[in-house]
Amino acid sequence: MKKFIDTIPLLVPKIKDIKDIILTNIVLLGQVPSPTFHEEQRADLLLERFSYYDIDECSTDGFQNPLCIIKGTSEIKPPIFVIAHLDTFAKLDTDHNYTIKKDSITGPGIIDNSTGIGVLASLPEIFKHLHMKFESDIILAGVVHSLGKGNLAGIRYLMDNWNKPIRGAICIEGGEIGRLNYYSNGTRRCEIECNISTTIGWEHKFKPNAILILNEIINEILKLALPQRPRARVIIGKISGGFKHGVIAYTGRLGFEIQSDSDKMVQSIYNDIKDIVEGINYEYLVELKLSTISNIKASSLKYNHPLVKNSVAIMKKLGIQPISDPSSSELSILLSHNIPAVTLGITHGENYHLTNATVEIEPMFKGIAQIISTIKIIDSGICDEK
Repeated sequence: MKKFIDTIPLLVPKIKDIKDIILTNIVLLGQVPSPTFHEEQRADLLLERFSYYDIDECSTDGFQNPLCIIKGTSEIKPPIFVIAHLDTFAKLDTDHNYTIKKDSITGPGIIDNSTGIGVLASLPEIFKHLHMKFESDIILAGVVHSLGKGNLAGIRYLMDNWNKPIRGAICIEGGEIGRLNYYSNGTRRCEIECNISTTIGWEHKFKPNAILILNEIINEILKLALPQRPRARVIIGKISGGFKHGVIAYTGRLGFEIQSDSDKMVQSIYNDIKDIVEGINYEYLVELKLSTISNIKASSLKYNHPLVKNSVAIMKKLGIQPISDPSSSELSILLSHNIPAVTLGITHGENYHLTNATVEIEPMFKGIAQIISTIKIIDSGICDEK
């Protein structure tokens, strides 16, 4: 294993040799709008790109996740999955024309996750160019319905309906290079809608304001005593409402996420917030609705797991500084199915989720080299022992 890791830096210039193919796939796929629940066109194009490279098998599963299978040399080794989500936060009517400069690509969704899906599409040609073969089948999966209200539905379906062993998995994200996610917190993403109809509003001596009602809820949430162990927090992420400056807001919406490394703590905090919402609902005689958008259970590999330790070694050999944080991506579903997995980033980026999101081109080749190398070490058997 050490002998292979010592040779990893030699992969970078070889991958850079086919820079044009990689960038073409990123731009072609990235310029197809693919918001959550509307990934059909990008899924079709991904299958077309896979087919272009004369892959062994290309198809979609029952949930319309496009899959590509590159056959390995062994008939008994379980497959290795490489996964990237197809959807982005950019809307259908957003201009998706990308700007390509010498050192960067700019456009909506480029970081999360058009770069990831473009690299996924390029892997068959990269393997061929590097003369790389594997014992395991390599299954490249572009999953749908991942972000927000999609609640990771694509990867949930894929794993729930895959009835055979899986040797290991890698999730690809556009940014940031250096990310090494190998554990997921328990999370519950929620929204609170406040609706003050005209009829109800006239029954009040002082007409309530939806934005101020939501502010009361925020204040009560901030009063909650959250423990240091197990770690827990509530992130207030979104608030919206109102019609114009001089009119009381009749509707408003608050988005938040509960995070903890304990599923019981997530549920406990949710119950507290539910009580807060019900109490304010009765106190102010308004219509409040608390709903759950998505939820993920806490799951983890240990830091001393061979996949984690070798991923760190690969990064350091490439001069990449590993940064480990919890992930709420496809990784959480893989780990919950007891599949050894990590999430890796490809390059540096800025202006995440904005129309002028930008990624750097030069770091991509190291980012791809770490992905290729991680596939190779899984194929060597580091995840095979129970």
